[in-house]
Order: sequence, then structure tokens, then C-alpha cells
Amino acid sequence: MKKEDDFRNYNLADTVIGHIDKTLNNIFVAQATQRDYPAAEVGDDVLSAEQKKKAAGLMRVNHAGEMAAQALYHGQSLIARDKTLKDKLKHASEEEADHLNWCRRRLEELGEKPSKLDPLWYMGSFAIGLAAGAVGDRWNLGFLAETEYQVVSHLEGHLQNLPEEDVRSRAIIEQMKTDELGHAHLAEDLGAAKLPEVVKKGMQLTSKVMTGVSEKI
Repeated sequence: MKKEDDFRNYNLADTVIGHIDKTLNNIFVAQATQRDYPAAEVGDDVLSAEQKKKAAGLMRVNHAGEMAAQALYHGQSLIARDKTLKDKLKHASEEEADHLNWCRRRLEELGEKPSKLDPLWYMGSFAIGLAAGAVGDRWNLGFLAETEYQVVSHLEGHLQNLPEEDVRSRAIIEQMKTDELGHAHLAEDLGAAKLPEVVKKGMQLTSKVMTGVSEKI
């Protein structure tokens, strides 16, 4: 049996309102995840005040990165031409939403809050997603694949820098890393174009600025 939404034709106003609602929810509301919390079965860790501060800074960076990823996927899916691609981006976005909520929950466990600049990260990444989608689906996918590979590298660095005793954060990051690598491979399987080196370097520089600021603010 079809749902009521299956019979509705969404116009531009519906789409815009939907994205505004999604934006506000992602930035300000802790939402239920579709998958289990990776740290749920991990025992409580005993961290010193200094270790908590270090872990919280890294998880704040991860939360900001997932905020940006959500915006990137939303922007890309909004302008993607191919319906199959739109559906794939939507599914990946749902997994990124899990990451966002897991990071927020871990920050709460550590007694910290997300970056105050999350709205800025979201709006900037949404604009980048729109721009990537505007140049065509293959380049859209290429940007997505490169983003995810850079995120995987970034998460590997966090696993090295986290306090060894912080097993709960490690469980979250390991699952995020697995998902991100899967997104990169998916983009390549769908025909991602290879980005020029200058674009990759620009993405790395932008990421470096965001992570440096988010860890502290």
C-alpha cells in the first residue's frame, strides 16, 4: 500500500522548506540514530581531565566534519541530475547523520559541546555541495570520493592521537572510518571523475582550517 507522500508532487517551495527543516535539525537537535551506538557495548573508560579535554577536542572536530558532510550531501543531492545518484546520496547522508549523532552523544559523555561554528561549517559545505553538483554528476561523485578519502585519512590520524584509554571514542571512529571508505568506493563505482591535484590541495587546506578552529571553539 502506498503512503500518502507517494501521491504528492513536491514543488520548489516544499523542497526548500524540507531542506531548511533538515538544516535546523542537524545543527541544533540531537536526533535518534538508525543504527546502534558503536560504543554501547564498550565498557566505561576512566580518563584524566587532560585526556578528556584531548578526546573532546578531537570528537568536536569529528562532529564538525560530519556537520559539513551532511551539508555537502544535501547540496549535492539537491542538484544531482540522475535519480539513482540522488538515491545513493540520500542513503549515504543517512549514514552520515548517524555519525553526527554519535559524535554529539560522545561529546555529551565527555561533558563538552559541539563547535559554536557548526552553522558556518554547514552553510559553507552546502554551498560547496551545490557547486559540485552544478558541474555534472561525474564531477559531483569525484568531489565526494576525494572528500571521503580525506576524511578516512583524518580519522586514522585521530585514532593515533586519541588517548589509548579512550576505547569508547575509538569504537565510534572505527565504524565511521568503515562507512566513509564505503562511500568513497561507492562514488568510484558510480563513475566518479578524478579531480585535478589543485582541487585536492584546496580541499585539504580548507579541511585543515576547519579542523584547527573546531578543536578549540
